[in-house]
Amino acid sequence: MTYNKPQPVRKKAFGIAFYLLLLLATKQVFAQGTAAPIFKNGEAQEVKAFKDPGKWIRHDLWVETDFDSDADGKMDRMHVDVTRPYQTEYEGLKLPVIYISSPYFTGVAPNVPGLFWDVKHELGNPPKERSHPEVKTIYKRPHISDSHIREWVPRGYIVVHSSSPGTGLSQGVPTVGGENESLAPKAVIEWLCGRRDGYTSIDGNEKVDAFWSTGKVGMTGTSYNGTIPLAAATTGVEGLEAIIPIAPNTSYYHYYRSNGLVRSPGGYLGEDIDVLYDFIHSGDTAMRARNNARIRDKEMRKGMDREYGDLNDFWFAKDYLHQMEPMKAALLMSHGFNDWNVMPEHSNRIYQKAVDMGIPSQLYYHQDGHGGPPPFSMMNRWFTRYLHRIENGVENDAKVWIVRENDPHEKPTPYEAFPNPAASEVKLYLNGNAPGRGSLAFVNNNSQKTETLEDNYSFDGATLAQAELTNHRLIYLTPELKEDIHLSGTAEISIKLSSNKPAANLSVWLVSLPWNTDKNAKITDNIITRGWADPQNHSSERKGKPLKPGKFYSMSFPLQPDDQIIPKGQKIALMIFSSDKEFTVWPKPGTKITVDLESTVLKLPVVGGLKALESSFSQP
Repeated sequence: MTYNKPQPVRKKAFGIAFYLLLLLATKQVFAQGTAAPIFKNGEAQEVKAFKDPGKWIRHDLWVETDFDSDADGKMDRMHVDVTRPYQTEYEGLKLPVIYISSPYFTGVAPNVPGLFWDVKHELGNPPKERSHPEVKTIYKRPHISDSHIREWVPRGYIVVHSSSPGTGLSQGVPTVGGENESLAPKAVIEWLCGRRDGYTSIDGNEKVDAFWSTGKVGMTGTSYNGTIPLAAATTGVEGLEAIIPIAPNTSYYHYYRSNGLVRSPGGYLGEDIDVLYDFIHSGDTAMRARNNARIRDKEMRKGMDREYGDLNDFWFAKDYLHQMEPMKAALLMSHGFNDWNVMPEHSNRIYQKAVDMGIPSQLYYHQDGHGGPPPFSMMNRWFTRYLHRIENGVENDAKVWIVRENDPHEKPTPYEAFPNPAASEVKLYLNGNAPGRGSLAFVNNNSQKTETLEDNYSFDGATLAQAELTNHRLIYLTPELKEDIHLSGTAEISIKLSSNKPAANLSVWLVSLPWNTDKNAKITDNIITRGWADPQNHSSERKGKPLKPGKFYSMSFPLQPDDQIIPKGQKIALMIFSSDKEFTVWPKPGTKITVDLESTVLKLPVVGGLKALESSFSQP
């Protein structure tokens, strides 16, 4: 007998006699020795009886939610698929679930010209209209996705996928961080725990039970797929025991804005929240026009404020940090320090809050870009502990694991915390030499009071950092490092500046010089960290005010968190410029920003503090 075809799913309408027969059969099977999960060194092992994909049972269903996000008068139903060992059907075996939800499973919009906003426009002005391509949906019933099944089913887990609201065969509408995107996975988890109805069809009444589930659920995923586990966890849903979000977007404001400034995610210049909506909206074509009118063209267009970029209630509601109070699922966060798409602050802010709340938490950071899960062994230990309830001592492991610059992802270094507890703030002051290179010093003894740069988006950041002389940036270097310097935490700049126009972009990079131009240069060789801000938001992220030309304003903002060892022989450089060709809007060149050097300071988180940096600067 083969089991690779969708099998009949057990319904609620069982008779008492059937249950008695089933109970008797189950007892007989267990008496003969039923296949069961195996654990070694605190990790779930592959079980031979679970390994044959030809014997896995795969089927799909719909779970009814408590919301009607497409406003059709009916509660939305989410499309769900299940992959499980045949022993869960024929031997009475119950197993925990690893659950992945995504808006991407059933197709995305083509990247056609005009999908993204044109970034060539003046700050404060409305941008040109853009195109709205349609998604061609990929239907694959009953298999929504094959992700994670080969890793986890053989180790004694059931793998479940669902398409998020308004995508694939799930009803509703994408809201890109709206409440329905938290409540949808919550509903699926409740079905897995026996507290909610599932149905064999999108509009029928034939019910289906998750009789094979232990009621212990874990979630994981990368990027948007990593956001959804966090969204589900913030509901406090019973049964969600552990989550492993990988490079999750935890705030759509932080994803599309920086300190009041309109900023694109790295690699997607001109993307905004309504672009992502179009990109994932693969649901029922008959519902798209009305969904677009209500959500994209009304709610998003009004709330996103692409002209000014201020924080508002629309953005605030799409920040999971403010929704964490009910959360209790054990949290293993994973992120790259050089992820310029979903930037490292996204995981750090959630992790720090989870620690403060007393939630079991671990943090894994690597030195690469977007994505990158923790080592499989680390994930295995996490799910083994919280889903199988095996006392493997994972809660006593190091809380923070960081992959050092020359190490593989599988060999992270353990740390007590992030930032490194041995790190402390060191203040460095700016000494000018524009249009050449100035210096960073421990003492504020500027001989040059102010320096001015002229905006020109034609020059990218890498070009500006390498230039010996240019009017389009200001740059300040430390002495050559005589010893390695370990930075750990969040650098911050406090800056006093003026502009000759009512609005200006402000970009700040921390780089390592000399710049490594080798094509095989590591991602950590040049850019240490970055940050962006709108000077109009100098006093409030929620309300920017036009700048008075020539008037000086003070503001402070953090750069992205980092943990990096800068090798001896390099110089740490602070670069200040205006429009960032890779990230910001491109106004016409010519805006001039003047920096008051006496009132500007860089705060660096240095392991060993001032003493370590002084030692590295000094001559042998």
